[in-house]
Amino acid sequence: MNWRNLVGGWRLPPKLCFIVIFVGGCLADSDARDLGQWKSNDPRLSQWFRGLMQPDTIPPVSCCGEADAYWADQIRVGPNGEIIATITDDRDDGPLKRMHEDIGSKYIVPPNKITKKGGNPTGHAIIFLGTSSIFGLRSDPRPVLCYVMSGEV
Repeated sequence: MNWRNLVGGWRLPPKLCFIVIFVGGCLADSDARDLGQWKSNDPRLSQWFRGLMQPDTIPPVSCCGEADAYWADQIRVGPNGEIIATITDDRDDGPLKRMHEDIGSKYIVPPNKITKKGGNPTGHAIIFLGTSSIFGLRSDPRPVLCYVMSGEV
């Protein structure tokens, strides 16, 4: 056998194997997290969070939950027409079991991550941020999983 890996009868170059493993590892860290934050919530709100799906994935993938959600009530349009959301969430991270995000942190929201389905009973615009990391270290900026405008629809 030479330098190529034999996988199911296919020979893959080492660089391609590394890329597949790296991308798979990054995606594995961005799964939805239910760490017990649902038990004290209004059941309607919990159901809404659980029902949100990323608008650009087939099959549907969850936007995640409150452990990945931050109020982002300040938005502006950037010079290239992109939406820039600013974190405005002053809630304690501990009860929500989420990573800390500083108030004022800004994220460019890709158009394919804006969800318009399901309304929004929270009264806040919400940005869902992934927990992608490389070798256990947090990546900055964190990936935007979903963005939901404020207000009931």
